[in-house]
Amino acid sequence: MRKPFVAGNWKMNTDSHTSISLAESIVSGSLETAGQSVSVAVCPPFVYLQAVAKALSASSIAVGAQDIYIESQGAFTGEISASMLKDIGCTYALCGHSERRHVLGETDELINKKVTAAIGGGLLPILCVGELLAEREASRTNEVVTRQIKNCLAGLSIEKVSAVTIAYEPVWAIGTGLTATPQQAQEAHDFVRKLLLQMYDAQLAEEIRILYGGSVKPGNAGDLMAEQDIDGLLVGGASLSADDFIAIIQAAA
Repeated sequence: MRKPFVAGNWKMNTDSHTSISLAESIVSGSLETAGQSVSVAVCPPFVYLQAVAKALSASSIAVGAQDIYIESQGAFTGEISASMLKDIGCTYALCGHSERRHVLGETDELINKKVTAAIGGGLLPILCVGELLAEREASRTNEVVTRQIKNCLAGLSIEKVSAVTIAYEPVWAIGTGLTATPQQAQEAHDFVRKLLLQMYDAQLAEEIRILYGGSVKPGNAGDLMAEQDIDGLLVGGASLSADDFIAIIQAAA
C-alpha cells in the first residue's frame, strides 16, 4: 500500500518571517495527519531552507529543495550541492520542474544528472514530468512523458530508481487555474505506472509513488486522490496558505 504524499513547492515566495510562520502553522494544523497517514514535505526557497528545517524539526514534516546542482563541490558559483542540502536537513529535492525546463531551459540530460546527484548525495528526488498544452492537443502526452522518464532515469539501477518519486504535472495546468480532470490525471498516472513496469519490474511499478501537480486546491484534492494511481499531490500556490495546504493534506488522508 503506497502511503499518500503531499509536497508543497513554495517557489520564489515568502521571506524570512513568513517562511517560518507558514511552516509553524502547517505543523500546528496537521499534527493528526502529517507523518502518520500522509507523508508531507515543503520546499522553501534556498535561503530559508535552514530556518524552515529548524521550525519543522520537532515534527514529521520533511524539507525539500527546489533544485540542486550536479556536482558535489567545487568552483560552481551560485550553485548548491546535494550534500550541502542534506547537511542542513533536506530529505527531498525537486528535479526537472517545468519552470526549470521551460523558463530556464533545462534538458532531460541535465535533469538526469541532477536526479543521479540527488541520490548520490542522500536525497530523495521528486522527478517532475508533463506535457505542454500544444503537446496534449496533439495527443502527444504519452510520447512526451515516455521521453522525459526514460531520459531522466537513464543509467540508474532499479535500486536507485526506487528512491525516486514521480510527479506528473501537465504544464498547461501549472499556475493557470486549469486542472486536469481526475480522469485525465488518472490516465496519465496509469500510463506512467505501466511504463515503469516495462522499464523495471512489477514491484517497483507497484511501490513507486506518483504525484499529481497542477493547480491543486482544497476543492479538487479529494477527487484527485480518489483515483487509483494518484498517490499524492505536488502543490504550488495553495501551499502558501497554511489553511489550504492543511485541507489538502487532510484530503489526501
